[in-house]
Amino acid sequence: MLTARSVGRLQSVMAELPGPSRAVTADVTDPDAISSVMEAAAKEFGPVDIVVANAGVYMANKFWLNNPADIESLISTNVTGVMHTVHAAITAMLPHSVGDIIVTNSVSGYQSIHWEPVYSASKHALRAFVEGVRRQLVGTGIRLGTIAPGVVHTELWSAVDQTTIDDQIGKTTGIRPEDVAEAIVFMLTRPRHVTIRDLVVLPSDQAI
Repeated sequence: MLTARSVGRLQSVMAELPGPSRAVTADVTDPDAISSVMEAAAKEFGPVDIVVANAGVYMANKFWLNNPADIESLISTNVTGVMHTVHAAITAMLPHSVGDIIVTNSVSGYQSIHWEPVYSASKHALRAFVEGVRRQLVGTGIRLGTIAPGVVHTELWSAVDQTTIDDQIGKTTGIRPEDVAEAIVFMLTRPRHVTIRDLVVLPSDQAI
């Protein structure tokens, strides 16, 4: 079950998937929309057992140069939107006493990075949120953890051409989305008595 705000992007991803899939457009800032996604997933594929909360937007620059409306939008997506997603996921999983929720965080949530203070603040909030809720979930059968990448070559860092991406990968100063996906699969495939609470994944030569 894929969900995002862009119909075109969802259809593009679905075309690459080998198995059955369904796409639903939704905005994580709308809690009712996210609850509807969980209901649709359960109806289509059975009980919800894995949810990856990956929505996020980026903002850099000096804080006083950031537009207040953009700041509010970032917090609404990166923090409140993730909370909505986790809330809906837990609600769907509790009746079955099993499930895995992975929240995409960032290395920026583990230290304050001065060129992106608003983004960094949102990721620090996620770190505290996930750890608190994880402890509340003890004994429920639901595992909750975060994947925290460093520089990943995606559109979050603005569009870059494939030659530039390959160059950065060759210099070990960036990683690919596939590297993050493989780390998530590792987290999900641990035996049920093992929880990966935080997994920070960095390019080998990222200094941060």
